[in-house]
Amino acid sequence: MERKPTSSALNSSSSSSSQPTVTATCSHLSDDCWEFIFRLIIDDDDNRIKLRYLKPLSLVSKQFLSVTNRLRLSLTVYDPSYLRSIFKRFTNLNSLHLASNCTHSDNLLRQISRFPLKQLTSLSLSNQRSIPTNGLRAFSQNITTVTSLNCSHIRSLNRFDLFLIAECFPLLEELDLSYPSRCKNYAIYVDGVEALSIALIKLRKVNLSGFPINNQSLFHLFNNCKYLEEVIMFSCNEITSVGLASAICERPTLRSISVSTMGGSEVFATSHFIDSLVSLKGLTCLVLHYLNISDELLYSIAREGLPLTRLDLHCCNGYSYAGIFRLLSKCQRIQHLNLEGADYLNDQHVVQLFSFLGDLVSINLSHCYKISESTLFALPKSCPSLSEIKMERIGSDVVANSDSLGEFGVYPQLKALYLGDNSWLSDESIIMFASIFPNLQLLDLKFCDHISEVPKLEVLNLSATKVDDETLYVISKNCSGLMQLQLDHCNRVTKKGVKRVLKNRRQLGEHGCIIPSSLVFRESELCACHGGALGHRGMFICWNFGLSQSTTLARYMQF
Repeated sequence: MERKPTSSALNSSSSSSSQPTVTATCSHLSDDCWEFIFRLIIDDDDNRIKLRYLKPLSLVSKQFLSVTNRLRLSLTVYDPSYLRSIFKRFTNLNSLHLASNCTHSDNLLRQISRFPLKQLTSLSLSNQRSIPTNGLRAFSQNITTVTSLNCSHIRSLNRFDLFLIAECFPLLEELDLSYPSRCKNYAIYVDGVEALSIALIKLRKVNLSGFPINNQSLFHLFNNCKYLEEVIMFSCNEITSVGLASAICERPTLRSISVSTMGGSEVFATSHFIDSLVSLKGLTCLVLHYLNISDELLYSIAREGLPLTRLDLHCCNGYSYAGIFRLLSKCQRIQHLNLEGADYLNDQHVVQLFSFLGDLVSINLSHCYKISESTLFALPKSCPSLSEIKMERIGSDVVANSDSLGEFGVYPQLKALYLGDNSWLSDESIIMFASIFPNLQLLDLKFCDHISEVPKLEVLNLSATKVDDETLYVISKNCSGLMQLQLDHCNRVTKKGVKRVLKNRRQLGEHGCIIPSSLVFRESELCACHGGALGHRGMFICWNFGLSQSTTLARYMQF
């Protein structure tokens, strides 16, 4: 009598016969169980990465489609006609974004407000022409759970909009008003900022980059918002070191400060500014861009032993190696470090500095012209947790010979490498990187015009390189996991080459392919080489001015 195979025997059989067994064995699992499994698989905060995994899972079965619908937490809305089916399908949404090309924002918000979105906590109106006043008021009356509001890049933001936000969303914890257009009179916004600071008693994080804020408004904000922890103020030209220092003194509970001005002449290193900054005993993130600072500022931070985990001195001047050495030797919990434009740094300095930073996760040493590629190999050796390196336009020393590969070792922790605008890079060095960094997922080689070969990646930027159609074909055949490809200003790439890439790697049509701006495609051509509609299930294709005028991006943004 023939004996029936056990489940273990079935699992050890060939892949072609084991698939039905797995399906049958797991068919009894509940939706809740599958949801738990999927959450373990997709353990990432980046919503784009989550969507990348959710799509193939949703195609397996109706049960998996139902489970992945529950895991979708954010959505971009374009047309009110789809709302009923969308909210019925995605029941756990906590974040909504109104598309920038939406022409009837008021009406869309009013219709959204009629649905019982009890878990919704985040609303984004970024890139709208103006604040949809009537729709926002109707929305806030029916949906009272919003704690995060994004009003960045509003083309016409007036002071009455600030009073409206204060009235409609008193429970806000996060507010983004960054980079509005046509806002030049700083004085007329003072009352609006004060109204916000009084009304938003729970505000923890605010982004005012490019917003018309002055020292008086900043003082109101810091003085009135008792729970304020994080402030982002890039390109705030009216903020002075005296004004910032006075405001900081009003809010000693700040944990994160990001500041830049475009003037560049004022020194942010006076004793008043230094004393106010080091009084923030819980400061974990300090971002200073394009500021004139000093070694004394860095010495003082070191003496106080502030618990910094992120330090960003992008293109700052006025300090030296002695200052940064003292700070890093005392603050050794830093995970993210940006010293871009530090023209004093050399290879020996880097080795000494990074002996203190065993917890480092990301580093930016771009435009440090005295360091060479040897630093690239020394960094992951000193920092076992390092997953991202940016070293664009550094020194032009000769790349090490591949025969000496053994001395560098293998560093599987590195996932992202930005090496744009480095003339010393060659195909041989890229091959070497593929061996040294076997788990590399993102490689940015823009403006590296000696490159024609690339390793297997998920994200690849070849903008302004000498890559041609034949190289693209090799890439499309070998990089099976490629999700994003940038080819802008690649003059040797033709329409034929792009079509062939899209045909071989159809996921590029969903996650993004930026093509040379000189190439113009018709919609029918794109659909033909992609095998159907582009941008299915919430993904969209990003063409950099490569579509004919009759083809609009919005047509590809499907749910």
